[in-house]
Amino acid sequence: MAQKDCQVVAACDLDTRPLQKAVEAINKKYGNTDCKSYHDYREMFARDDIDAVMLAVPDHWHAILSTEAARRGKDIYGEKPLARTIAEQQAIVKAVQKNKRIWQTGSWQRSLSTFHKAAEIVRNGLIGKVTHVEVGLPAGHADFKGTKDKMQVTEPPKELDYDFWIGPSKMMPYIEARVHMNWRWNYNTGGGQLLDWIGHHCDIAHWGLDFDNSGPMEVEGTGEFPPQDAVWNTATKYRINLTYPNNITMTIAGGHSDIRSGTKWIGTDGWVWVDRGGFEASTPEWKAMKELPDDLRKVKLYESNNHYRNFLDCIKSRKPTITPVETGHHSAIPGHLGLISMLVGRKIKWDAKKEKIIGDKEATKLLTRDYRKPWHLA
Repeated sequence: MAQKDCQVVAACDLDTRPLQKAVEAINKKYGNTDCKSYHDYREMFARDDIDAVMLAVPDHWHAILSTEAARRGKDIYGEKPLARTIAEQQAIVKAVQKNKRIWQTGSWQRSLSTFHKAAEIVRNGLIGKVTHVEVGLPAGHADFKGTKDKMQVTEPPKELDYDFWIGPSKMMPYIEARVHMNWRWNYNTGGGQLLDWIGHHCDIAHWGLDFDNSGPMEVEGTGEFPPQDAVWNTATKYRINLTYPNNITMTIAGGHSDIRSGTKWIGTDGWVWVDRGGFEASTPEWKAMKELPDDLRKVKLYESNNHYRNFLDCIKSRKPTITPVETGHHSAIPGHLGLISMLVGRKIKWDAKKEKIIGDKEATKLLTRDYRKPWHLA
């Protein structure tokens, strides 16, 4: 709404309470009553006068909404992780490519100067050959909605279309603590802290490694889980070790004190660490630099200083955004494979080119999930 060459003309939600707040905020911004509210996304997507949509829905809805939006000719700003499973992510990539849509993933750290500078330092070889990367993510469960004390089964509120909200996922009794915002902490609708954050710090790790269209070869994870039937059942602590091409290894961890939050690349000649709260390096002078000087900057990465502005500019130019759909897909794959490895209790071999798990039928089944009828991917 802050971008003057763009007007928000519609809002869609399955709960009339946040929907009403959204419409009121939009209309207040523009000083009119032009914003139309929708209950069913299909009605909104059917409008020919809408150029683009922004999807901020629970993970279990990402694939159906994204593929439908692409099919309807909309450009898309979609939240991370790209989808609840790798197979659903593949469907989104295919739909966006087939329909020639512009896609921006909500991995907005790429549009911040500190992350850009850190990735360029690594890409320009200033820390030598990268040997290991540490990706530190949150652990536990964050009570974003303040509903942790509402773990009992109750009737859904009349304002929420709960059957529609559960959508393609398995029908479960309504419990307030596992719907709005805190849906992240149940595997029926979300992927826990691991998948909630993989599209941030692992995305940056891949950027520095030039692995936006690559992936690991081996993945082995361990984690601590609440009981499977718990209201919040996602891993509270986890550690994943990955092997990448070029003899690079990576550790993704949450709840382990030896792995600091953020992204740290370690090379033969030094190291760089970056997070939202800071930047550190083996060469202290790098911290004061806004960007690398030209004599050190042989490789120049895509630049954006506003993630939303970049999306709108690319809608107009039809050029790729700073986090296109292929990037969002590959940034999330290590998290998905790490979770699968934790669930089957063994190391996984991954063919990054064919995007298939090698020689493990049980693990392969977890690349996808069953949809509740009548929902399906088009």
